[in-house]
Amino acid sequence: MPIKVYKPTSAGRRGYVSVMTDDITTAEPYRPLLTDKRKRAGRNFRGAVTVRHQGGGHKQQYRIIDFKREKFGIPAKVATIEYDPNRSARIALLHYADGEKRYMLAPLGTKVGDTVMSGPVADLRPGNALPLANIPVGTQIHNIELKKGRGGQIVRSAGTSAQLMAKEGQLATVRLPSGEMRYVSVENMATVGQVSNLDHSNQKLGKAGRNRWKGKRPSVRGSVMTPRDHPHGGGEGKSPIGLPGPKSPWGKPTLGKKTRNNPRTDRWIVRRRNGR
Repeated sequence: MPIKVYKPTSAGRRGYVSVMTDDITTAEPYRPLLTDKRKRAGRNFRGAVTVRHQGGGHKQQYRIIDFKREKFGIPAKVATIEYDPNRSARIALLHYADGEKRYMLAPLGTKVGDTVMSGPVADLRPGNALPLANIPVGTQIHNIELKKGRGGQIVRSAGTSAQLMAKEGQLATVRLPSGEMRYVSVENMATVGQVSNLDHSNQKLGKAGRNRWKGKRPSVRGSVMTPRDHPHGGGEGKSPIGLPGPKSPWGKPTLGKKTRNNPRTDRWIVRRRNGR
């Protein structure tokens, strides 16, 4: 999909780069697969802000996506390619041979009229979902399960894909888009191909208002606050952060500080994304 660079006819248009929507075939979603999406603006049940920089934004309805791909052996035809406001990738509406309709993540290159299927007997084509045991080494995959039957949990963003590197016994080695190598059970499902909307990372919003449409509120730098409001604040003019290093507004180390602490799943990671 190409990108469109706009002429600077206004301040909001200057620097605005969007992704062309030629691949989208309809603007009307399939209503039985819609559900309400309540906005919480980063607040908990007491109304206190627990996640900053959230609020506002356009109204959205959630599209129920079939991440499990559990209808084995039943072919489905791609009826539409649609925009989903809840994710960066495109979604495809499938019409199954038994009459059921479901949404799935649209792989790169999927067109209306294509046929997809899931299960161990499915062909090795983009959009088909198979257990990792039935996928050859070196294949690009996405929407990968971490636990059997739970549905795809990783590699679901626009333009991403993982690579199946090796299979040994009941474990398969998968290289994720971050560079991390991890073990996944060969019984887990994955979808062949790369996620659609490849140029999503090349777009530029152009103005702050577009972030507000997405429900993102402004973020203020700690260095321009007072020392009372942020550890980076205070000083005359532009001041460095100082020792002992960058801090969050609550005084905790940040900006490169490792936060992962899950020994239970460490054994599944072969190589971390930083190469160690």
